[in-house]
Amino acid sequence: MSSNKQIRVAIVFDEINMDEHRKKMVDSVCDVLSKYYEVQALPFGKHFMTEIMHFDAVFNLSTAYNQMHVPAILELFGIPYTGSGPLAHALCIDKSVTKAVLKSHNIPTPEYVLVSQGCEVPEIDFFPVIVKPVREGSAKGIEPDSVVNDLVHLKKVVNRIHEDFGEPALVERFIDGVELSVGILNNEILPILEIDFSSLPEELEKFYSFRVKTFYGDQTNYICPARISSEMKEKIERFALKAFNSLGLKNYARMDLRVQGNDIFFLEVNSLPMLTPDYSDIVKMASAAGYNYEALILKIMRGTLDAVNL
Repeated sequence: MSSNKQIRVAIVFDEINMDEHRKKMVDSVCDVLSKYYEVQALPFGKHFMTEIMHFDAVFNLSTAYNQMHVPAILELFGIPYTGSGPLAHALCIDKSVTKAVLKSHNIPTPEYVLVSQGCEVPEIDFFPVIVKPVREGSAKGIEPDSVVNDLVHLKKVVNRIHEDFGEPALVERFIDGVELSVGILNNEILPILEIDFSSLPEELEKFYSFRVKTFYGDQTNYICPARISSEMKEKIERFALKAFNSLGLKNYARMDLRVQGNDIFFLEVNSLPMLTPDYSDIVKMASAAGYNYEALILKIMRGTLDAVNL
């Protein structure tokens, strides 16, 4: 691919959530795109609306709550950007809304209830359940005791979510099955990733809690393509593409699901997955599809620029 230094690209990110993985992501995307475009890393801050007017396009790495605000501003100014639009992000950042959309389109998702602050935990008949903050990512709020089997324990975990995050708690039937993730890149379904927890220390929970995701990634097995039948693969891909379109996603996204026997359950949809080399799930999937990191970033960027003939 030839370079076009006349195109000015802003790499937009959130300073407030800048951990080591996000910093590596921003630096890596800048390194790739600077070979082909005039690039500047631009934090989303109080001067953003003035500064962004100097750019022709944006590679959006604002993966927190601002992932809705950045594309909304760019839509206002008519500046093309990577990733999905503000409405799709709004639908996906709230897990209960995502599940409602999936359910309305007959895409299988575990049964659930949403418990808002100040509300009583209802009687349910689908234990065991897993309890999550409804608007957090990266497994925040999911602890070793987040999978519960009785109402007393459930009330305790729901109260903790309310106190720690100040948001509703999603109470979802826990699917004791195979953990999978599926990525879509410019309407191409990437090889499905299997996340195998069997190598974790015996005392650890066998699901993506915050500590497993954050501290035990090197002891988790990532198998791509996943060890599933061709029939199951085709079924998952059909549902994933349907979910992608139903939620109004574009460019790229990642979906988490579990398979129990022959049943598929979509859990969450990440409308702006992280792109950290050697860490992020969608990077692993892209690698299995034959895209090295540079090719992945350029495919995302070109998918945006080609749509507006830049």
